[in-house]
Amino acid sequence: MTYFSGIRWYIFSVLALIAGAAWIFASRAEPGSTTNGTIPLPRQGFAAPDFSLNTPDGQKVSLSELRGSPVLVNLWTSWCPPCRAEMPAMQKAYEAYQDQGFVILAVNATNQDSRQDAVDFAGQYGLTFPILLDTSGEVSSLYQLRSLPTSFFIDRHGIIQEVVIGGPMSEALLRTRVQQLMEE
Repeated sequence: MTYFSGIRWYIFSVLALIAGAAWIFASRAEPGSTTNGTIPLPRQGFAAPDFSLNTPDGQKVSLSELRGSPVLVNLWTSWCPPCRAEMPAMQKAYEAYQDQGFVILAVNATNQDSRQDAVDFAGQYGLTFPILLDTSGEVSSLYQLRSLPTSFFIDRHGIIQEVVIGGPMSEALLRTRVQQLMEE
């Protein structure tokens, strides 16, 4: 390599670094500007988005009203095989921990299901925790539902501690996660 080709290589490298730095500076995004200040997907460590839905008998339930209690928000449909498989384990966990303040909100994606199928499903499985009807798909959209079932373990302060996408969740997994929520 000659002296001049070495100098040219050095100058080219310096110019490439300067151009790269300029590009990074020019294309940077201010914090929050890409998501309008919200998180793109409810996830661990962030506040659970609030919602209010009705039960089949018309009782309104709001997530924010449950602050102070550990909550499992489970999005499901009656036609979903993993949803069907995990509901008995969820009922057992609810029965074991409800006296300690644990709450399950089973949010039926009624916009993909039917009200009657959700009611029949709850009766068939003997579910005693609140069944909420997401008739418009608002909560499914708010929680960016991508797979059924999807579960959000939320602590007493309203912070998502874990997200489980898909299923079915085993009774052992449920008990472990609920015990962790109870200890926080």
